[in-house]
Amino acid sequence: METETVPEGTALDRRTLNRSLLARQFLLRRADVSAEHVLGHLVGLQAQEPQDPYVALWSRIADFEPGELSGMLTDRRAVRMSLLRWTVHLVAAQDCMVLRPVVQDVLERRLLGQFRRQLDGLDLAEVAEAGRVLLAAGPLSASRLGDGLRERWPERERLPLSLAVTARVPTVQPPPRGLWRTPGAALQTPAEQWLDRTFEAAGDRGPERTVLRYLAAFGPAAVRDVAVWSGLTGVRAVVDRLRPRLRVYRDEHGAELYDVPGTPFPDPGTPAPPRFLPQYDNIVLSHADRSRIVPPGPSSPVPALPGSGSNRGFFLHDGFVGGLWRIESSRGTAVLHLLPYAPLPSAARDALAAEGERLLAFAAPGTTGGRVRFAGQ
Repeated sequence: METETVPEGTALDRRTLNRSLLARQFLLRRADVSAEHVLGHLVGLQAQEPQDPYVALWSRIADFEPGELSGMLTDRRAVRMSLLRWTVHLVAAQDCMVLRPVVQDVLERRLLGQFRRQLDGLDLAEVAEAGRVLLAAGPLSASRLGDGLRERWPERERLPLSLAVTARVPTVQPPPRGLWRTPGAALQTPAEQWLDRTFEAAGDRGPERTVLRYLAAFGPAAVRDVAVWSGLTGVRAVVDRLRPRLRVYRDEHGAELYDVPGTPFPDPGTPAPPRFLPQYDNIVLSHADRSRIVPPGPSSPVPALPGSGSNRGFFLHDGFVGGLWRIESSRGTAVLHLLPYAPLPSAARDALAAEGERLLAFAAPGTTGGRVRFAGQ
């Protein structure tokens, strides 16, 4: 893989953007780095499904061991929390403290966007303080937190009440939630209490640092791409302040793309191996224009195969989303179901099946007779 120097102002085609994105995402070749390094570089991993981050890291890190990530959670070096776009992310502990103040307005805006009517007339600062007191006594589920709040506001619904608290009081989901192959309820506990640290106001530098980190992992990107990834408003003003420090390119339609200096531009002809990624991997959720990773055709990469929960997602063929996958386990056996969006050449099917067998060995250990099955077989 050769890294190119691309002059500013260059119009970058879809394949150039694709290979650059794959390189920054550790998907052109697995990296010999730690899970903590990848977690920090990618600014966290989307993690609604507790097991998804393990597949995401397995596809990016050479010889990844699940115990490494589980150990980060139990040692409080990583946490699960509502963050970007008000979705659950798994982030390094230091990023929890850095990023949560940056997205505070995002969480409150989306809370009111969904529950304004149910929360109308409430003093949300008062609700948040009441919730903080309840959570200080020990981790609570959303329903238990809502029940405690309804003792004070019995005419209100418990879900909007509990979300009003967690939108204003930074909380994390403590283990066993998120440990490898370990069930655990989604409880909430105050982040400052769990990590024994204190949050500081984000100021202007918080959004600026966040945008720079996004570009290093997902760029080059347009202003609207940053907004889609983060949920932030006012991104144009942040990028304008950073512009003297950025490199500026254009896409095939003439839109400006921004980047940090020194990031990789592999040769567009660099081969891209097949990769399996979890259903909500940020690589497909972090651009307004997904064409650099999602080919024309499917409107969404979110899996439509039967089943729910973890052990399902999408696969990359030649660097682009090529179809869906799902692991079905029963009576000690496991089958990896593959649904390509389009017919694949025989060599691509063989490579995908070989990578799929490795995925089965990782994600369904202890099963026998595991096999890969393409739709229609």
